[in-house]
Amino acid sequence: MDDEGILGIARQVGSPNFDERSCNGPIGDGIDLIVLHNISLPPQQYGADWIEQFFCNELPAAEHPYFAEICTLKVSTHLLIYRTGELLQFVPLLKRAWHAGQSNYRGRERCNDFSIGIEMEGSDDEAFEPIQYEVLTKVIKSLISHFPNLNLETIVGHSDIAPGRKTDPGPFFDWALLRSMLT
Repeated sequence: MDDEGILGIARQVGSPNFDERSCNGPIGDGIDLIVLHNISLPPQQYGADWIEQFFCNELPAAEHPYFAEICTLKVSTHLLIYRTGELLQFVPLLKRAWHAGQSNYRGRERCNDFSIGIEMEGSDDEAFEPIQYEVLTKVIKSLISHFPNLNLETIVGHSDIAPGRKTDPGPFFDWALLRSMLT
């Protein structure tokens, strides 16, 4: 990772949907949470570049009925892991991506302020690919080595910080496998 929070192992796709973090202290010192998500566009379809277009405000509403519902949303993530294992970065890690929405972690609102968002291409209804766990493990180990407040206990699902509103990364996400790969 460089001084701007760019991961050299990720393909860079710049999203306009980010801003400065509102945390004080040394650069990156306020980052103390990793939020895992799942995404597929259209739902439960994989392999196209619709996710990239979505995070870059370029999703064509006419291409799919679901796109018409979401194409005006301004959202992003720091990182995306495709089912092939390809890693993309949309927002520098030291900037605030817009991935968590209305959220709360241990009494702290606005999780975007202090978290790194990682999207996994997938859905609530099927298992993720082994290569995705391998890449995710590599990324998380790198993040833990760069940000002193991150550890195995600060990795959560979107559903943990927005219960009742979000369900991802979903019931097929293998938390036990991830934890075993990280230790």
